Amino acid sequence: MDFYSLLDDVLELLRRRGRVTYRALKRQFHLDDDILDDLKEELIKAQRVAVDENSDVLVWVGDVGSTPTPTPPSPQSVQMPVAEVDRAAPIEPPPAAPRAPDAERRQLTVLFCDLVDSTVLASQLDPEDWREVVRAYQETCAKVIARFEGHIAQYLGDGLLVYFGYPYAHEDDAPRAVRAGLGMVEAMGPLNARLSQEHGVQLDVRLGIHTGQVVVGEIGGGARHEQLALGDTPNVAARLHGMAAPHTVVTSAATVPLLGGVFACQS
Repeated sequence: MDFYSLLDDVLELLRRRGRVTYRALKRQFHLDDDILDDLKEELIKAQRVAVDENSDVLVWVGDVGSTPTPTPPSPQSVQMPVAEVDRAAPIEPPPAAPRAPDAERRQLTVLFCDLVDSTVLASQLDPEDWREVVRAYQETCAKVIARFEGHIAQYLGDGLLVYFGYPYAHEDDAPRAVRAGLGMVEAMGPLNARLSQEHGVQLDVRLGIHTGQVVVGEIGGGARHEQLALGDTPNVAARLHGMAAPHTVVTSAATVPLLGGVFACQS
């Protein structure tokens, strides 16, 4: 694929989604670092349709060919010495502020996971030790979730709220969620071996998975804003996880038909 065909594809993806990580672009279009840098230069500086956010996210700000509104001149001009002006350096206007994406409706598979009897475990340890245990558990789960391209929407104490299908959708989001859930259960084995030696505790996880329609958008106030899925789907996933026995995954009847028969499910 030539560069400008690739540029058109990236433009279409960015216009449709509003925000996309550089990591996702490299994965989807098989880009190396040099090609990614060329695309960023073209989109951010040449066409001015995107801005960089935190050096890892590309944010859509306008249509191709749009021209930034010029800043009106100040009523009084300030004379600067010629020696202080770098005539070789072009003065570029600051990038436009990223626009918050509108809420969108989509199908989502939601996974909810937490620790069994965490209150009892917390009472057995010093708060600093318990913090180390929870962080080790969260890091272990996050590595498994990332392997299946899930998105951790929230850390809720010792609970994790995970989306499969947002911000990036796959045809097999439901199987990905189940594989991630089973992977997290399996990952507790090596983690427990370490925690048993270091802190004398064993962790049991339980997980619930449900698929349904949600509306994803920004909520919050003040300095804190989050992209969260609203609707009954996260609530059902949370209720299902409460029914799960330790080290098991419970899925809803809505999720089972989407698994393609690759898992052995017990009613």
